[in-house]
Amino acid sequence: MAISATKLRANIYKVLDEALETGEPIEVERNGKVLQIVPPRKRLDLSKLPPPRQIIVGDPEEIVHMDWSEYWKPGA
Repeated sequence: MAISATKLRANIYKVLDEALETGEPIEVERNGKVLQIVPPRKRLDLSKLPPPRQIIVGDPEEIVHMDWSEYWKPGA
């Protein structure tokens, strides 16, 4: 639900603090149009992810040159 520009002006700091706390955009109606005040989204800190596990044991190039014909069935 949009708030009026007058209500925003009267309570600007309260409205802005609410947007920051909840993370939800605030809609403001002005001259029949709706504007949004959108707080920034938190970014994921990818440096905190664990290092990837080694799934392929051995040389990955060997997979490219393997003969898969006994496993591959056309149209299956």
